[in-house]
Amino acid sequence: MSSKVKISSSFSYIPLEETIEIIPRRKQLFIGIPKEDTFSENRIPLTPEAVSVLIQNGHEVVVEHRAGEHAFYKDNDFSEAGAKIVYDKAEVFRADIIIKSAPISDEEINILQAGKVVISPVHLPFLKAEMIQKLVKKQIVAIAFDSIKDDNGSYPIVRTMSEIAGSSAIIQAAKYLSNSHNGVGVLLGGISGIPPAQVVILGAGVVGESATRTALGLGADVKVFDNSIYRLMRLQNNVGRRLYTSVIDPHELKKSLAKTDVVIGALKPINGVTPMVVTEEMVALMKAGSVIIDVSIDRGGCIETSRPTTHDNPVFSKFDVIHYCVPNIASGVARTASKAISNVLMPIVMDIAEKGGVDYVLKTKQGIRNGVYLYKGLITNQHIAKRFDMKYTDLNLIMTNFI
Repeated sequence: MSSKVKISSSFSYIPLEETIEIIPRRKQLFIGIPKEDTFSENRIPLTPEAVSVLIQNGHEVVVEHRAGEHAFYKDNDFSEAGAKIVYDKAEVFRADIIIKSAPISDEEINILQAGKVVISPVHLPFLKAEMIQKLVKKQIVAIAFDSIKDDNGSYPIVRTMSEIAGSSAIIQAAKYLSNSHNGVGVLLGGISGIPPAQVVILGAGVVGESATRTALGLGADVKVFDNSIYRLMRLQNNVGRRLYTSVIDPHELKKSLAKTDVVIGALKPINGVTPMVVTEEMVALMKAGSVIIDVSIDRGGCIETSRPTTHDNPVFSKFDVIHYCVPNIASGVARTASKAISNVLMPIVMDIAEKGGVDYVLKTKQGIRNGVYLYKGLITNQHIAKRFDMKYTDLNLIMTNFI
């Protein structure tokens, strides 16, 4: 018995429309790397190796004369990689994408041309309303690389700089404990028969964990304070050993500070403000010749006696306690820090080229979009808009209308 094919009355031979993704054309980029003259900045955002990759992929790169000298990259290193060395900063700022390792300055804003893309860090305490207004008028796209997220939701540049800062903090502490830097003459790790130096670390985040690893590796006796039990547990698990940990109880902290040789301030800001947990009274009770390294100083500091210093003049003494409070501590090891930044930024620049421009990257990459604080005349960072009482525009809404 043959079966009949039943055709529904709703059946139609009219083809249905299918949405086809429009793949943007690859774009050739013109990239400028200026020399940093502010913020005691020694880093450079792209190494010669990264520049070489960009050049080989058909992009043009201009580098200002002596831009990499503090990271021990010579002009010849960049020229051999294919970059053009220029002596006029204004010529660098003619590039379509400006990549900086320090925040953009007032002088640089004046020579910045309209419609450009600027990738740099942002230091909120140094921002001024006039600077934001000038940048808004120039219709630029500004990306804070310290706010860029990776696919895991973490901040890759912040994390690597935090690791560097934590390790560097302990190394600086060991240096200023020694007689060669007018210290009290204590060896951080001690020797057989002589106990090691005591180190108090405030904060169990990435900086605190890196400082803990370095201090333990040198043989110091370490105590870690943080108000997050989870972070304290995670730190102990990550370093693979039990050590003294405590919540920030003022009484317990005061006792520990009176006996310690080194204090590392590495607390995270809460709503943009770093909590002040060490009072002037506590510092006055510390041993003469002890050392404070306040890594949190770039967000206000967590120690009452701290004030910002520079790489040229990094320390001061109060109550006979040496204070090291350099905001940009990672810049003290500029070559390592430059490589770390370059490893993150170079693939992003390549992605901008492959996707046909910065707009396509912002459309498809939420993590990079997170770093945008200005977009073609609009303020897209809520904290900046609120601080200067300016209008805030959600970049996600703009991107939904972008084709």
